[in-house]
Amino acid sequence: MPNFFQTLMKPDREDPGNADQSDVARAANILMIGEFQLLQLAYFEWHGEDLPVALIDRLFTAYMLHAQVPHWARHYARHIIDQEALGRIDPNDPGYHRYDADYVTHVPEGLIKFCKVAAVLIVCIGGAVWIAQFASAKRLPFQFPPYVESPQDNRTIP
Repeated sequence: MPNFFQTLMKPDREDPGNADQSDVARAANILMIGEFQLLQLAYFEWHGEDLPVALIDRLFTAYMLHAQVPHWARHYARHIIDQEALGRIDPNDPGYHRYDADYVTHVPEGLIKFCKVAAVLIVCIGGAVWIAQFASAKRLPFQFPPYVESPQDNRTIP
């Protein structure tokens, strides 16, 4: 129970009991992915194939509940940490995000969408100002902020 409260008070503290799991967490943070995704990448790197569905539950249980790190995951995590120390890791490399369903580094057709939204806003705001000019009983000069002059009141607002 003391470990639970220590984790609540300082959630980023390292667990000194399992250096392998700390290495996996550190490598996952370097790549900006989840720990289980790092395990999937490590399995693919070591075995040359995706993690079989039948092995997912066993691996998840062994890693998350029993803190057992497979040798191939430990090797891959240390490789990532070493490569990051040498400055050779690009966390935005799509190869590291192959298991992210919605990972994109840019918005598809973002400029076109922005231009469409900007045009709609300009038409709406411009149309509202144009309608307001015709709706007013007295034609006022178009100025921002509004400047009101009345023939009955010879004062000018400073």
